[in-house]
Amino acid sequence: MPATVTLLIEPLPADASVDDLERTFREVDQAEPALRVGELSTQRGDGIFETIGVVDGHAQEVRPHLERLRNSARICDLPEPNLVQWEAAIATALARIPATGEFGIKLVLSRGVEHGPAPTAWLAASPVADQSGPREQGIRAVTLDRGYDRGAAERAPWLLLGAKTLSYAVNMAAIREAKRRGADDAVFVSADGYVMEGPTSSVILRRGGVYSTPAPSGAILHGTTQQSLFEHLAAIGGQVEYRDIPVADLRSADAAWLVSSVRLAAGITALDDRPMPYDAAETAAFNAYLLTPRD
Repeated sequence: MPATVTLLIEPLPADASVDDLERTFREVDQAEPALRVGELSTQRGDGIFETIGVVDGHAQEVRPHLERLRNSARICDLPEPNLVQWEAAIATALARIPATGEFGIKLVLSRGVEHGPAPTAWLAASPVADQSGPREQGIRAVTLDRGYDRGAAERAPWLLLGAKTLSYAVNMAAIREAKRRGADDAVFVSADGYVMEGPTSSVILRRGGVYSTPAPSGAILHGTTQQSLFEHLAAIGGQVEYRDIPVADLRSADAAWLVSSVRLAAGITALDDRPMPYDAAETAAFNAYLLTPRD
């Protein structure tokens, strides 16, 4: 059984009903060329994506990821994806990769080729790197100015701040800057001094027994892993909240985490070279939950 699977997808209209959805997928060798030179996803980053974590053959939170894909398409003026088709593509990929281990399934919807067939879409499933270090030992982080205030998305919706777009050059530059400063990851802060998110993760902090994450807004991507963890915490009696979080609250938190679909929960052990309390037991409990198959 191959460890990697790539499917090219012929996107269907959102309301289309097809009996044999598998005929709209075509498996290709991951090492072989599959996109046109004029593909706008590679030329301009003009497209959207989602990455779904897979644990022992189970894709985690498929529907929330697909709902976010649909929301990103709306923000970016892309055709609405047919979620049933994407669910079938995910099921096809799961049937073709090993049933044990951790994998990532990346879904991509692109504007296609200028003046050509549009949109284009594909799915790529592959093993993920070992994440035991960040999960068990935590990470060092730095705060980086995102360059706009909390109200930027409402004033300038064309910035596409609430969409998960393929334009990740800024996100990757932020991680490189964090590493230049001797850290592992970054936390974006708004120009007016509030916590936003990590380049590839959501921020959760705990103060006085209350778990907080930045209030959803057009400037922050609402994290599927964060939402699932908050649902779990609320179900076991924890107090959770969405609110505006000044940077000072993060620095003085009892504990803080960056959470994402593949790395899962990584406790922050230092912020801007200042040690932070690290709750190893709670981090382990978070990851035990996140590694449990769930829909």
